[in-house]
Amino acid sequence: MTTPRPLHFVILLGSLRKASVNAAIARALPELAPEGVSIELLGSIGEFPHYDADLQEQGFPPEVLAMAEKVRQADGVVIVTPEYNYSVPGVLKNAIDWLSRVSPPPFAGKPVAIQTASPGQIGGARAQYHLRQSLVFLDARVLNKPEIMVSAAYAKVDPGTLLLTDASTRDHLAGQLAALASQIRG
Repeated sequence: MTTPRPLHFVILLGSLRKASVNAAIARALPELAPEGVSIELLGSIGEFPHYDADLQEQGFPPEVLAMAEKVRQADGVVIVTPEYNYSVPGVLKNAIDWLSRVSPPPFAGKPVAIQTASPGQIGGARAQYHLRQSLVFLDARVLNKPEIMVSAAYAKVDPGTLLLTDASTRDHLAGQLAALASQIRG
């Protein structure tokens, strides 16, 4: 049996909040990765200016180009985000808008997994629905199953350490990462 080629995933975090449960999930992913998969958190999308075509005409901000290159070089992307008002946070949509304009397009053909967490009972399902629409335009290859929608998320993260402690959630996350790796390796 041959050893599968190593893979590298990057995490695009859709939350800026310091005590974010989504950030806690994102921080847990490297240790939940299957053997042969490394995972790195991308820089903060909070550093991106508001998208403006006039600003783009002056040249892409360096943080946008740096993130686009990391996405382009990665074998896969994991987007971890909360749900705001039945959709994705504006800061995530802004980042997607910037990244969609970089050439060559960093998400084109890129395998992507989506993870959402929410204090509510449907765990960010509506945010996933809207995010999938944007990812279709970007020509990303979104992993359909297993889906990750963490409900009652605050009960699954230790408030003192901000670490994801719920064993079942950790198992589901590990399963999705393994499925993404399997999809990529074919």
